[in-house]
Amino acid sequence: MPNFPAVPDATGPGSAAPPVPPPSQHHPHPSHPCTPPEINRATWESASARLLAKLLGEFAYEEIISPVPAPAAAGDAWTLTLDDGSSLGFRARRRSYGSWHVTPDTITLTPPHPSPDPPTAFGDPYAFLVRTRRLLGIDGATLGHLVRELSATLAADARIEHTALTADVLADLDYAALEGHQTGHPWLVLNKGRIGLSASDTAAWAPEARTPQRLPWLAAHTALATYRGTSGLEDPARLYSAELDPATRAAFDQALRERGLDPRGYLYLPLHPWQWDEVVLPLFAPALASGALVPLPADPDVRLPQQSIRTFLNLTHPERHSVKLPLSVLNTMVWRGLPSDLALAAPAVTAWIHSIRDSDPFLRDECGVILLGEVASVTVRHPVYDQLPEVPYQYKELLGAIWREPLTGRLAPGERARTLASLLHTDPRGRSFTAELVARSGLAPAVWLQRLFAALLPPLLHFLYRYGTVFSPHGENAIVIFDEHDVPVRLAVKDFVDDVNISDEPLPELAAMPAEVRAVLLTEPADFLPQFIHSGLFVGVFRYLSALCEDRLGVAEDEFWSLVRAEIVRHQARFPELKDRYELFDLLGERIGRLCLNRNRLYEDGYRDRPDRPHAVQYGTVPNPLYRP
Repeated sequence: MPNFPAVPDATGPGSAAPPVPPPSQHHPHPSHPCTPPEINRATWESASARLLAKLLGEFAYEEIISPVPAPAAAGDAWTLTLDDGSSLGFRARRRSYGSWHVTPDTITLTPPHPSPDPPTAFGDPYAFLVRTRRLLGIDGATLGHLVRELSATLAADARIEHTALTADVLADLDYAALEGHQTGHPWLVLNKGRIGLSASDTAAWAPEARTPQRLPWLAAHTALATYRGTSGLEDPARLYSAELDPATRAAFDQALRERGLDPRGYLYLPLHPWQWDEVVLPLFAPALASGALVPLPADPDVRLPQQSIRTFLNLTHPERHSVKLPLSVLNTMVWRGLPSDLALAAPAVTAWIHSIRDSDPFLRDECGVILLGEVASVTVRHPVYDQLPEVPYQYKELLGAIWREPLTGRLAPGERARTLASLLHTDPRGRSFTAELVARSGLAPAVWLQRLFAALLPPLLHFLYRYGTVFSPHGENAIVIFDEHDVPVRLAVKDFVDDVNISDEPLPELAAMPAEVRAVLLTEPADFLPQFIHSGLFVGVFRYLSALCEDRLGVAEDEFWSLVRAEIVRHQARFPELKDRYELFDLLGERIGRLCLNRNRLYEDGYRDRPDRPHAVQYGTVPNPLYRP
């Protein structure tokens, strides 16, 4: 078996190796057990009822279940027969893309015929799973893990509800603070499963805990670690001088010298304390023993975890980079590690994406699109797992770091940023966050939406049509920039190496793409490429926002989608020379493939290990609300 690389004697003759201290204590176990305040009957029942309504709606959308119209009832009443002959009744409106919008407080359970008992209120997702085991057809292993994810998601939802702020208060929060109040992926039912995190881990590190933290660092010998950086950051010393105070950098160097090691042979990277305890310490123990890896103390900066869990914004120095760190927990379909090949290529992908924007006057000057690039990375290989291509992908994503450009310094005076996901938020009083922003803007709701679409769509459409390149502009990756009146004015996008895809057509605009970039970006058929905008933005965000705008702002769904379509048509008219691309990358067709996220978890992948990361599966088609006969 290959050995971890040795480094020069780390202790010197006649001295004992110093103990390896844990960089941080991440298990704040209380001295005696206590129930968190958010775990109480009121919040739990409320969170459970909402999650059950979401489950029914999303399972029906993906045709995992097939409710039928309730007999002798109004058109929005539905029923679902359960395994024991009982039936679930509820009211739900059918929405765009064939979606379902279930009202939580209308869900009832009717006993099997011929019981004389009347229907009773029902809001227990656990009981639903027990009563639908045969209906859903989920195997025992998947069902067991599913209940665990359900419990973790409900606990997180209860915490969010217990500490919820009203929409007017949320609207005054900055970008970093607002993230901790979001409720997670709107499409995935069990969106905060985080398998691997304990309750105390979650309390310390989950976004909804909103706990600023300091991160420990690690020194990795260049026999194991590789650095990449964009122009101006080719030398890691340039990165470290920007990210670390001179005293901190000197302390890191001194820590190595005290062990008889030469700092010039090492790269520095921040480390998630959970990853240290659960992954690095046990799986990289030989490297720690040899001195190839050396734990370092935390730097002084305080950081805040964002919705992606593994990304941290710097609160002490907002002008410094955000850091994206591997966290080997299973959440929203995948293990949240940091794939080595992607980390290595991230700066090259950023340089290419930036070069497109910087050479295109429309993107650069008219759209003013902000592309938050991943400008530097350190990748630390595992000498054993790296030679075993057949092992599960989670073991290829264990250790490394990516530095991403911050928003600070990229906003004009008066501008403020909010993730697109925030527009779906509703406060405990039922006040929509979007409605709050619309009211503050002073614009009519339809005019405000028109401005939103004019900010979001042109840069995304131009990358697709002109360059055969598409982002995955879901709620967490897409950031809306607002002016001082809370009117949307432009777009910021992040997460390139994970979520940028290119056309397999031999487009001239892609001919000069660097080989390193082409090797890591996913290549898709031209007719599938628009699916990333449909599934990421239109299905993943707008199908919820359109329902919210109809219910809370009085903008009918048909009008909402007409405004979206008008912005697309307006953009196409602006660039008539790309007419063939509008047909090649068709966004306005009659139907689109229905990508499924929950079905993937239940039937395609479950919780099994696999050599490659899973992707959403297609199951049938749905009507496209942008289509006009």
